[in-house]
Amino acid sequence: MSSEPLRIGMVCPYAWDAPGGVRSHVADLAEELRARGHYVNILAPVDDPSLIAKGEVTNGGKSIAIPYNGSVARLNFGLRATRQVRKWIQEHDFDLVHVHEPMAPGLSLLTLWVADGPIVSTWHSSNPRSRVLASLNRVVQTAMEKVSGRIAVSEDARRTLVSHLGGDAVLIPNGVRVKAFQSTTRHPLVSMSVPSILFLGRLDESRKGLDVFLAALPQVIEAVPDVQVFIAGPGDVEDIRKNLDPQVDQNITFLGRISDEEKVQVLGSVDIYVAPNTGGESFGIVLIEAMAAGTAVLASDLPAFSRVLDGGVAGAMFVNEDSDDLAQQAVALLLDPQRRASLVAAGSQRVMRFDWDHVVDDVLAVYDSVTISGERVHEDLRGQIIGRLSTGIPGLR
Repeated sequence: MSSEPLRIGMVCPYAWDAPGGVRSHVADLAEELRARGHYVNILAPVDDPSLIAKGEVTNGGKSIAIPYNGSVARLNFGLRATRQVRKWIQEHDFDLVHVHEPMAPGLSLLTLWVADGPIVSTWHSSNPRSRVLASLNRVVQTAMEKVSGRIAVSEDARRTLVSHLGGDAVLIPNGVRVKAFQSTTRHPLVSMSVPSILFLGRLDESRKGLDVFLAALPQVIEAVPDVQVFIAGPGDVEDIRKNLDPQVDQNITFLGRISDEEKVQVLGSVDIYVAPNTGGESFGIVLIEAMAAGTAVLASDLPAFSRVLDGGVAGAMFVNEDSDDLAQQAVALLLDPQRRASLVAAGSQRVMRFDWDHVVDDVLAVYDSVTISGERVHEDLRGQIIGRLSTGIPGLR
């Protein structure tokens, strides 16, 4: 493993000031690498420059909301973005560039075409039938030829990569700073005297499963009338509330967008974290965070979630999109503190395999393995493809 400090450029294609699993992964990885003595600068779209750390994050420009990979992603592309990528690379003289979600139409894909030298890519998403990748197959194939090291965060992400591009990738899971989630500070709104349950995710993104959770709540509240229900994440709360039964609404506290510090507090304070996601998940980092916080997890039985939860050993599971089953499982857990304690104990053991102390060593091993590719794409072809990206990419659904 490298003993000399590296200068690492890291690219996050999604808006830095919007919550998301990829953004969290990039931020944590960068922090761990800096703790090991490496220099890391992150390039990402930024809508509010006041929220970025000076010297750690470079503003790649304002993002645009685009339907991508089953949700609405905040990406940035165009001529200005292309110029920003070139400037970023020229100014920092990186030893290697690490591109996350390399095929996301924006800064990541642009970086593959602009950068020279060793390039590592990490594939996060699970989307085996992506229209984007199918329509840009030649662009994607040619760009990926420059990548020296490929990483996939899960088996689902690896399958997506293989199905579209062939080849393979090293499996390195998402990491979590376990100690950072072991807070002793309780969230001020969560009472210790009554049972509690938490949903965390974007309220307006259907695949996060909020509708499934809300449909289960009448049964949960009927069985456990004093349950506290917390819903955290950005979205139009009033639009949701107008469709709620008042008897359900009175048990719910909407927290809105929460900071990383508040997320640690609320995860560690509630009795159950529920993940009713309906699809499109390749991993499930928030499940790991909940386990690190010492909270019992209840999740839909997506294959990715099942792998994280060790087939249900480290967390309870319910049938995907089945609100009745969700309600039954939630009530059973809320009324059974011994079962919750058993899941917490199993989760605490399971989560250690995802601790950044171990994960970052595997990433550094990939860095050590990369070499500069001797074959470069012809500049004319590269210019044509960058031009196409700069004018926008249709059909992102």
